[in-house]
Amino acid sequence: MIYVGTCGYSYKDWIGPFYPGKIRSNEMLPYYSSCFPAVEIDSSYYGVPTAQTVERMDRCTPPEFRFCFKVPSTVTHPADITVKRVHPDAGLFVESIALIKEGGKLGCALLQFPNGFRKTPSAQEYLRLAVEALQPLPLVAEFRNREWQDAETHRLLLELRLGWCNVDMPRYDTLLEPSSDVTSSVGYVRFHGRNAANWWTGTNVTRYDYEYSPKELEPWTNRVAEIQDAAETTFAFFNNHARGNAARNAELFIELLRTRYGDAADIVARREGAPAQRTLFE
Repeated sequence: MIYVGTCGYSYKDWIGPFYPGKIRSNEMLPYYSSCFPAVEIDSSYYGVPTAQTVERMDRCTPPEFRFCFKVPSTVTHPADITVKRVHPDAGLFVESIALIKEGGKLGCALLQFPNGFRKTPSAQEYLRLAVEALQPLPLVAEFRNREWQDAETHRLLLELRLGWCNVDMPRYDTLLEPSSDVTSSVGYVRFHGRNAANWWTGTNVTRYDYEYSPKELEPWTNRVAEIQDAAETTFAFFNNHARGNAARNAELFIELLRTRYGDAADIVARREGAPAQRTLFE
């Protein structure tokens, strides 16, 4: 199965022609789930979600919907990785999303590490500790320093049953290159945009202010197919949320997959008049 969606579902992610403009904030997730089959929850990066929030997420989405939660930054951005201790938020996070996991709606939890998280013995040991602290969640790691993009890291991730996050981002020497790697049962892709001018100096909005063209996304249809060949489930999320680009590009990517693979892509509309779908490759 391949699930295509966006990182986040709030109003700011839908500004533009894709957003109908008449939906209240508490109605955004039900609306989103009528358009896409999965979402990457960004708010959990900034703090452990409350039980009430998780219960509402579960209640207002259909049984086949999938959530991927970002692990809190207190876990992925430790002040000192040489201290062999993971922030207590790891355990609280596992408890907080238990309802989603038990209900079968959890895709995985994403550990998003910063560019400064370099491949050192201390960092590798911390990675082991973080994986242990987050059990029994299915996990995927996103590294933003190319030092991690090598065979040794992949062997480590295979040992830990930790998924690899393939990324599309600006072409800097220290950032990861496009790939189609799989190190667990979960395949994962994140599209950040290619706004090189604002990558290091921009805000969380301007850094990801980018709209992909069909030509830029076409090579990823092959990579995603390669990923799915090696994984049980694959998630592809668009993080270029400025001006509604993520939603538009997710829809574009689904159409490219449909064009590329024809009947192999089972795309089902879930809301009359919407470009809604579920994308399944088997």
